[in-house]
This record gives sequence, structure tokens and C-alpha cells, in this order.
Amino acid sequence: MADQLTLAFDTSAAHCAAALLLGDTILASRVEEMQKGQAERLMPLLEEVLAEAGRTWRDLDRIGVGIGPGNFTGIRISVSAARGLALSLGIPAIGVSALEAMAFTPAQQGQTLAVLDARQGNLYAQTFAKDGQALDAPALCASDDIPADAPRGTLQVVGHEAPTLAARLGAQAVITSGGDIVEAIARIAANREADGIRPAPLYLRPADAAPPKDPAPVIL
Repeated sequence: MADQLTLAFDTSAAHCAAALLLGDTILASRVEEMQKGQAERLMPLLEEVLAEAGRTWRDLDRIGVGIGPGNFTGIRISVSAARGLALSLGIPAIGVSALEAMAFTPAQQGQTLAVLDARQGNLYAQTFAKDGQALDAPALCASDDIPADAPRGTLQVVGHEAPTLAARLGAQAVITSGGDIVEAIARIAANREADGIRPAPLYLRPADAAPPKDPAPVIL
């Protein structure tokens, strides 16, 4: 809707990012690079974005939130904040994956392969059609495995080491920033039907931290 106000944010990577969208117009957008501290910075950042546009929490019509894949702690921070805001404000919260947001940003001429660094030589990857529809499920794979099944022709590659992957695939590399991604989250969330389902983290790998070996204490 032309007058719908959507606040989107993302902390699934090494940043704290937010964007405020009214209809098709971005009113304010902020990205702060940080390795840690997103939990303390997110809410003040959101208030600053709202204040920059002269809006308040009660003006919002919906929330858009990045659900990953990415940093486990960062994903939990954003998803928990989105759920809490949606509940307190009585508005829907829409989860958008980082891969979908990355694929939304280029001026697509064909299929788009969105790629995120999953560390240890692995990647999160997903392929999208020209209209933004997913052609496969998001997956965790080794970097060397991507060329085997990747589409050819007018393929675009966006994300981690896009130029290198594009060269291997005979594709075109597209470079995006954290600001592009959070603004795409806002636009996707604004146009997606609210189904009443709360946003949930998109985890494609187990946590790096191992569970404790000792049994948990009994709570009386």
C-alpha cells in the first residue's frame, strides 16, 4: 500500500542495519559495521531511524526482519526483537532470508545465485528466478561444489566472492552492500502477505559451540 510504513532490520552478519520504507520510498536507512554489540545497538539504532523520518513506533504498519542464514547470535537478536515489537505494537512481523534479499537487489536479467560465507570453506547458496522466486532450497555446500549444478546463460552471482564464482561459472558478478540488503528486506516484507506465522531463524548449520558434557542440574 502507498501509505504503509515498514521498518526492517538485520543483524545476521557483521553489521547492525535498518531501513524505514513508506510505500515505495525509503525514508531512512542506516548500516553500522560491527563484529559484536548488536544486542546493545539495535534498539537505539531503530529509534534513530524512526526519529530521522519524524515517525514513532505507533506509526508502523509492519516489521521486516532478516532471519539468516548467518551469525547465530545476530540472527537471534533480530528475530527476538521483531517478535517482541510485533506483539507489543499489534502489527505483523515478516521474516526475509538474507539470500532472498541479496537476490532482490540486482537489476535481474536472468537467474541469480545468492551466496553467503559459511566459513571453513563452505557457502550458503540459493538460486532465484528473474521474478525473485526461489528455484531451490537454501543450502550449505562447499565452495567447489557450486559449479556442478549452477545454471548458465544469463546467470548473475551476488554475495561472497561473487567475482571469483562468476568467473568460474561464466556469469556476471553483482556487488551489494548491507544497505542494499536491509532495504530489500523492507521492500519484500512490505509486499508479502502476512500469514500470522512468527519469523523464525534460518539455521543451515549446527552451532559451533559444543553442548556441555555434564548433565544439567535438576531444578526443584
